[in-house]
Formats: sequence, C-alpha cells, structure tokens
Amino acid sequence: MAKEHDYYQLSLKVIIKNDKDEILALGCPPDGSFTGFYDFPGGRVDKHEFASPLSEIIKREIKEEVGSIEYELNPKPVSVGRHLLESRHSGLPEDVHVLYLFFEATYKNGDVNISEEHTSYQWFDMKKNEPAKLFKSGNLEGINMYLSKHDEI
Repeated sequence: MAKEHDYYQLSLKVIIKNDKDEILALGCPPDGSFTGFYDFPGGRVDKHEFASPLSEIIKREIKEEVGSIEYELNPKPVSVGRHLLESRHSGLPEDVHVLYLFFEATYKNGDVNISEEHTSYQWFDMKKNEPAKLFKSGNLEGINMYLSKHDEI
C-alpha cells in the first residue's frame, strides 16, 4: 500500500505573558470549534504570506485579534499542537488538519481590544489553573508542551 502524505494548514499562536507570569487567553464564540474554551492570539497563514517572515504574520494576527498592544516576541517557536477543524466549522467540504506553531511573547503595554472573533479575554496564572479546563485540542497540546518545558527549567 502506498503512503499518503497529509496536508496541513499552518496557524501561528502566541503565548503572551504579562509581568505577573499570567497568560492571555481569548474567549471563544458559542458556534466555533472551541466553544466553552479559550484560544490564543494568532491564526492561519494566508496564501499570499508564504514568503513573509513569521514575525510579520504574528504582528498582523495580534493586531487583528487583540489590538495595538506592545510586546516583545521570542522569534523561536516554543511548542506545537495539532487541531482537527471539522468541515461544519470551516465551511469546507472536508475536515482540515491544522498545525499550530506556538511562540512566546512578553506583554509590555497597551489596552487589549479583542476582535469580533472572540467574546472576551482573561489573564490566567497557569500555576493556579488546570490547562484542560481552559483549552482543548491543539491549544491544550501546545500549552501542555510549553508548560512542561518551563517546569524543567
């Protein structure tokens, strides 16, 4: 039997931490694939952005989703996750496999102004909150990998 390679869409997610070591999480709408859970700022790479620096794509996504905040981005990915976007949520004829590439950023200044893509935002202390109660799918996989690496330090 011949191997069949899978195709993934790429989504860049950002774990933004404030000076209290809290992580910014965005409330998800009631009709999406993360209903009842939180998301991270970020999103999929647009077709025309293939050759763009990842930091520029992240900059666009953060501005779209949380406004003009000031932050310092670590340009190296810190974890990964995988998400199955069901066709009923994407509007496409088939489910979409999405690979999340997580980056870390330090929040510096500015008001968080969420877009219509999310319903709310909250800063969470991950030492006091169980990730599985806040995140699911690729977001949960990514934050667990991120937190496990930070526990080792």
